[in-house]
Amino acid sequence: MTNDDNKPYIVLISVHGLIRGQNLELGRDADTGGQTKYVVELARALGEHPSVGQVDLITRRVADPTVSEDYAQPIEPLSANTRIVRIDCGEDTYIPKEHLWDCLDNFADNLIEFLKQQPRRPAIIHGHYADAGHVGTRVSHHLGIPLVFTGHSLGRSKRRQLLAAGHSKEALEARYTITRRIEAEETTLGVAERVITSTHQEINEQYALYDHYQPERMRVVPPGTDLQQFHAPAGDEYSTSIAAEVARFLQDPGKPIILALSRPDPRKNIVQLVSAYGESKELQELANLVIVAGNRDDIRDMDTGAQEVLQDILMHVDQYDLYGKAAYPKHHQSDEVPTLYRLAALSKGVFINPALTEPFGLTLIEAAASGVPIVATEDGGPTDIIGNCQNGYLINPLDREDIVAKLLRVLTETAQWQTLVNNGLQGVKQHYSWQAHVEKYLQVIQPLLEQAQASPPVQAKRRKQLHHDRALFSDLDQNLLGKPESLAPFITALQANRKCVLFGIATGRRMDSAMQALKKHSIPMPDVLITSLGTEIYYAPNLVPDTAWERHIDHLWNPRIIRRTLQDLPGLKLQPNREQSRFKVSYYIDPQIAPDLQHINKLLHQEGQAVNAMLSFGQYLDIIPVRASKGLALRWFADKREIPLERILAAGGSGADEDMMRGNTLAVVVANRHNEELSDLTQGENIFFAERPYAEGILEAIEHYHFFQTCEVVTS
Repeated sequence: MTNDDNKPYIVLISVHGLIRGQNLELGRDADTGGQTKYVVELARALGEHPSVGQVDLITRRVADPTVSEDYAQPIEPLSANTRIVRIDCGEDTYIPKEHLWDCLDNFADNLIEFLKQQPRRPAIIHGHYADAGHVGTRVSHHLGIPLVFTGHSLGRSKRRQLLAAGHSKEALEARYTITRRIEAEETTLGVAERVITSTHQEINEQYALYDHYQPERMRVVPPGTDLQQFHAPAGDEYSTSIAAEVARFLQDPGKPIILALSRPDPRKNIVQLVSAYGESKELQELANLVIVAGNRDDIRDMDTGAQEVLQDILMHVDQYDLYGKAAYPKHHQSDEVPTLYRLAALSKGVFINPALTEPFGLTLIEAAASGVPIVATEDGGPTDIIGNCQNGYLINPLDREDIVAKLLRVLTETAQWQTLVNNGLQGVKQHYSWQAHVEKYLQVIQPLLEQAQASPPVQAKRRKQLHHDRALFSDLDQNLLGKPESLAPFITALQANRKCVLFGIATGRRMDSAMQALKKHSIPMPDVLITSLGTEIYYAPNLVPDTAWERHIDHLWNPRIIRRTLQDLPGLKLQPNREQSRFKVSYYIDPQIAPDLQHINKLLHQEGQAVNAMLSFGQYLDIIPVRASKGLALRWFADKREIPLERILAAGGSGADEDMMRGNTLAVVVANRHNEELSDLTQGENIFFAERPYAEGILEAIEHYHFFQTCEVVTS
């Protein structure tokens, strides 16, 4: 083992999973994924750098007949000065990371003994994931070595997502030991002298959830990309099987390709892209649209969210008659993805990522490395990537005209197209190759390498404002959009109290329409977005859908029977498909000739349909599941976040808001209310009737209830 005393000895720790130098078993289980690949490639790339003396990647030794003998070898050389070192950690068998917590101190003690036996001490220790953070903290304290930390994923974010998916808190503890993980992350963040992330968004929206949030110690070092796999076209891509699969959809396969590649997930916003393409004759004449949305045999066998997205894509292809212009292959192999990018490059096309939110955007880097200009959402990682590479344009993902304009700009400016390609190829080498990653990594840790020993841990104060004490929920159209000039003081007051008061929107709009309105009027992203009259709940920052809520409201819901029962009634007309959703059947209603709401409910009850029928503004009738409404969704959320209803201020102005404002919530009816629909509320308790309209009325209620002044947040 080469060991140059004048060059730093770097120790990387990645405890769980199956780690070896060759033939990584990626995807074998939840513990053997992207992180294991990353740490092995990082160790190799660091070891190849001329200024690094030695690199040890420390992991757990596993002696288990159910896995390869490779994982039982104490030492595995990767190069002359780089090796994988496997340390005993409790029992020898291969067990999930969630069950390792009780043996991590044993692992740390064994690692300390190993390091004491080395010719010299490491210059830094870099822990990857919470378990390695815990071990790294122990080693750092004992040996006085500076600690670097990368969370990869964080417990607080995971807990939010799993609660949204319907898991109980008890189940999270039993299966994921989530509290121990979060506490380990908190302790590590208090000790680590550098925290390395992939994007600024991770710092601002994920690490910011922690008490020991120290942004001054955090640095963005984007992960490296395999430039052997992703590269400019070689010229033989048209002869591949995936090229033939795409071409069979198209009348003129030689046109430039607009390529979209993602999971069939509503947040990826592919349907909006299809609509934008369908509404632009110029785009259709210039280019083909190629959508690669996962693999499928039968859409009916997929989960509900994927089904809806794929069905929407197919319906929009049919609506705009895009046959021969749009390709949507059913299958592709992972090793065909680079070829898809190169096909787009050969065609003088463009890669687009229109996602509503995009924390990083690895596909954009892969496309750039393959010689394709990019168009991407103005959220999160793409802003960093396009800022670094100057190889494309940002879009508002909810503005079809903006999507079309940016795509046309790439496709029609021929000379600029080549400039974007060249910028992308150069930018990826400079910012996103493994060599670039290591250069920036070493710059980040250089001040630590010059230290004689670790700095003392920062005693960060518990940030009381982290834990929301109360919540403010508002309708969108009737409360916030009608008088734009009243928004600014409301937003200012909200932002000043955002760490104490959770902000929610409850609207009849669909999620995409609501997001478009929020962006247009510069309304801050809410912590929770209740849409389609309470039939959908989404959580910030990544618009994670509450799938447990979906399962809950699906009880007794049968929209086919509803449509059949009401199809011949006078004065009712179904609204366009864009206003319908899985859990909402929407009509225009003419009260002059249509039956009243009581009669409509009676007809539905006679057909065995227990539903909520809602009349809004005297002209809209919406039928939703009996378990769904704005008020019921609000209470579901309040129960999950353990926020008492007495500390929730609900603001509304139409009949659809009524059950949000009844009961134990504090409530305000803004002055521009729809009087007839909310007349019964005059007798309710805790309901304030504002004298001012729209956002001004909400501010009036905030003062009336002393809502911001009475925050009494507690730590947990």
